[in-house]
Amino acid sequence: MGNDNATTAAPGRRRILQCMVAAGAGTLWLMKGGVPKAYAMGDEAGAGQAAADASFGFVQVSDSHIGFRHEPNMDVAGTLAAALARINARATAPDFVVHTGDLTHLSRADEFDTVAQLMQGVKTQRVLFVPGEHDVIGDNGAAFFQRFGYRQNAGGWYSFDYRGAHFVALINVLNLKSNGLGYLGADQLAWLKKDLAGRSAETPIVVFGHMPLWPLYAAWGWGTEDSGEAMTYLRRFGSVTVLNGHIHQIQQKVEGTVTFHTARSTAYPQPAPGVGSGPGPLKDLGSRKLQAYLGIRDIRHVQGQDAVTITEEALA
Repeated sequence: MGNDNATTAAPGRRRILQCMVAAGAGTLWLMKGGVPKAYAMGDEAGAGQAAADASFGFVQVSDSHIGFRHEPNMDVAGTLAAALARINARATAPDFVVHTGDLTHLSRADEFDTVAQLMQGVKTQRVLFVPGEHDVIGDNGAAFFQRFGYRQNAGGWYSFDYRGAHFVALINVLNLKSNGLGYLGADQLAWLKKDLAGRSAETPIVVFGHMPLWPLYAAWGWGTEDSGEAMTYLRRFGSVTVLNGHIHQIQQKVEGTVTFHTARSTAYPQPAPGVGSGPGPLKDLGSRKLQAYLGIRDIRHVQGQDAVTITEEALA
């Protein structure tokens, strides 16, 4: 499961992580006071009451790689559409949907067009995006930011408050470092420090970006080189949830009050950290069907309570 520091967490937090590993491919996050609690998407009895009590909820989608046409998935638009159909089939529509990058495979205009068309069909109030490294090929992200970006800051990063929680969207796929590690840069880090400075330590913080903000497996570029400085600004908060994509599988880590969660892709899986010759599409799926590796994550927050509830939902 990677470099999991669950042994340093309280028993309840360890149990949360155990539940999340067993949960499958997509996630219902029911967010209570900013601390995550996991439910399997099929666990309607367990998640039902928590969902009913939630003050708001949102869904994370990641790594759709529109334009990819190779094994093990020759129809990535179809699997993204299936993931979005799962969202639309829920009894309660999410307040918003977050796509954590690699919308496209090659940053082509037609690929961005397909993403826009598919995402327009999601039943939600708002769709939010951050780019992956596949979305900034050739133009340093100009096409992505024009189509899907926010103009709160020149660098593309942004933040907002929603029903008692503070959300921060970070860009860590420009100016990649050795082995392809992500990079935030001095300007973004200075902005983050200022953005968080006046907020109460009791404010639940949710951070989302594309590459992991912890050194999951640096040899494959699965981390962000200067994320340590970002963590110095986040650790004073009582509850921080960090959501990323990039590695196409569920991995979790706990560092004090900060919980890190990577998401599955809607396109294809990748190997476990360090297994095999390197990252890339996992073609040999054995007896499991592709849809068992793909999914979405649902997150719900109950204001004034002490847990964020996270549910993973596989497409299988």
